[in-house]
Amino acid sequence: MKNKFISVEQAAEMVKDGMTIMIGGFLSVGGPNGIVAKIAASGVKNLTLICNDTSFPDKGLGVLIANKQVKRVITSHIGTNPSTIEQLNNGEVVVEFNPQGTLAERIRAAGAGLGGVLTPTGIGTLVAEGKQILNIDGRDFILEKPLRADIALIGASISDKIGNLVYKGSTQNFNPLMATAADVVIAEAEEVVETGAISPESVKTQSIFVTYIVKK
Repeated sequence: MKNKFISVEQAAEMVKDGMTIMIGGFLSVGGPNGIVAKIAASGVKNLTLICNDTSFPDKGLGVLIANKQVKRVITSHIGTNPSTIEQLNNGEVVVEFNPQGTLAERIRAAGAGLGGVLTPTGIGTLVAEGKQILNIDGRDFILEKPLRADIALIGASISDKIGNLVYKGSTQNFNPLMATAADVVIAEAEEVVETGAISPESVKTQSIFVTYIVKK
């Protein structure tokens, strides 16, 4: 069986200029912060980030934005990171805002192989501009297209040696969805246990989705 373990340095080296990267976490909680720190130090640039939020300028993925390594962000809010706001206002970064539930469903749609999702959220607002509107049974819905990434970087509380993952508490957030919607999935695990030590019903991301594991 393939050994999935790599170093944090090897994980960071996989991220190249211009890539689209999904990063799990909610305000850096449950995020792969060790990998992100190495990416921040690498100087890679022109990234597109898909993330719930842009964290803080000195924490998690927010550092990538503060370093001006990001050209585009697809997210649900940026209010906790003044650097994102400043760069948006200066035209240095493009931000595509999504209602949080819509963002989750677009990622899920990619993982499930769907052509998109229909939602009434955002009808009549800026969110709907330039998007296809479908009328179903007399009600308008926005067609939101799937979101997929070159690499998904996710955080996990526990991984076994083949990549079955457990998330404790609110650290689960976007991580399981993102693990299904990228060409390469790298999980940063706080703890690694023997294969079989995790009860099957506790596994939130199955090993088949995980390409590589980094021990935190």
